[in-house]
Amino acid sequence: MSLSHDDNKQIPPVPPLVRVAVDAFGGDHAPTEIVRGAVLYARLAAQGTATAAHMILVGDPERLRTELADALGGDPVPEHITVHAASQIVAMDDHPTEALKKPDSSLTVAISLVKKGLADAVYSAGNTGAMLVLSISILEKVEGVRRPPIAAFLPQQTGRKFVLVDAGANLGCKPSYLLQFAVLGSLYAEHVFGYEKPRVGILSNGEEDSKGDELTKEANALFHAKAGEYGLNFIGNIEPHHAFAGEADVVVCDGFVGNVLLKGAEGMGEVAMHVLQKGLAAAATTDNAARAALQAAHDEIAAGIDYAEAGSAPLLGVNGVSMIAHGRSNARAVMNGIRVAVDAAQSPYIARVQEAFAGFAKREAAG
Repeated sequence: MSLSHDDNKQIPPVPPLVRVAVDAFGGDHAPTEIVRGAVLYARLAAQGTATAAHMILVGDPERLRTELADALGGDPVPEHITVHAASQIVAMDDHPTEALKKPDSSLTVAISLVKKGLADAVYSAGNTGAMLVLSISILEKVEGVRRPPIAAFLPQQTGRKFVLVDAGANLGCKPSYLLQFAVLGSLYAEHVFGYEKPRVGILSNGEEDSKGDELTKEANALFHAKAGEYGLNFIGNIEPHHAFAGEADVVVCDGFVGNVLLKGAEGMGEVAMHVLQKGLAAAATTDNAARAALQAAHDEIAAGIDYAEAGSAPLLGVNGVSMIAHGRSNARAVMNGIRVAVDAAQSPYIARVQEAFAGFAKREAAG
């Protein structure tokens, strides 16, 4: 393994595997948990239980050498983990625009690898605002996209997940922004999750077209008028409990409402897991069947709600796969975040978004 600036150029330009640039110094527990998460993923891939991928750890080489040695416990460095040097760090409490003044930060360099074609996705558990600013600045918005949103994936009673968009990037939205969010989320559901004709609903306090605030009402009218033109399978307004029941595949709202829903769902999930953990502790050790049932229920809820299971959330509408993870991410969360990044990078999602918005622009110009 090489750890010098000179060897940064050794990243293969033609990838045999999906390449994920990992901001190794982003997050509350970086770089230790970030490196351990990458090692966990590499070991799963070696066992055939995860898709093989090439992980590029970006940051201070000497520190990363030490962290890799500790994480590996004497094992050799996996073939598909390499290091790319960066000399600066974007702190968790830095103002997002401060990140623009750190051109050799681990975050900036990681995103730049995608821009240069040396990586297929970028993952960071660091400063979310900086990730947004730098992704838009470096990767740039897909032409025609006005406000890139964050997507989150929430569980349904059916066992599937729905795409919530926007989950926190944009406040003060216009109805036209929500229409774009719907297109971006629908394409993700189709091309990454494999959902056929994803059902799109606008989050509201009632299913009737007359329900909701002014933004919701205006967006509802716009969707009814434009859904066919934009290729959307629009089903109207949807209430949160119906979304969790499985009645929509993509749920659209502004970033404030979406973030509140996301955090509320996480909180309720934690309550449910706490109750189940108490049940597990109280269950008789001899009652294996009861304990197994409780454990299975606990694990199912965790898989849908726990940020460590979700891994990361994509920033949609930029020219590259940009994955944002929770600042508290531990090794398991990092491992799952890399998995989500690999899934997105393997899909034709970015190309489909670019094609769709180019088509919209041509139609608008012709009209």
